[in-house]
Amino acid sequence: MTSDEDRCVYRHRLSIPAQMRFSCSKSFAVEVTDLSLAGFACDALLEAHKGTICWLTLPGLGAMEAEVVHHGNSGLGCAFKNMLNLAVLNHFVSKYSAKD
Repeated sequence: MTSDEDRCVYRHRLSIPAQMRFSCSKSFAVEVTDLSLAGFACDALLEAHKGTICWLTLPGLGAMEAEVVHHGNSGLGCAFKNMLNLAVLNHFVSKYSAKD
């Protein structure tokens, strides 16, 4: 079960270059625009149905399993299978800032 993109968890606006992959496909570049302990949003402009499993690789980390919870004109929103570690979140918040 995923962390269900807990909407009560504070979400940080960021700009992180990352890689995303779906089952049986090659990874592709995305920009993570929103990150929380529970999930993320990215600029992947493709149709992925709710419940689709994917893997996100942030700089310096291994691939993290997530589940698509929504898709729209601005990209995908996904919930991590396992919550992100607070120290890891703080690292990315301090290193990457949102585009203006």
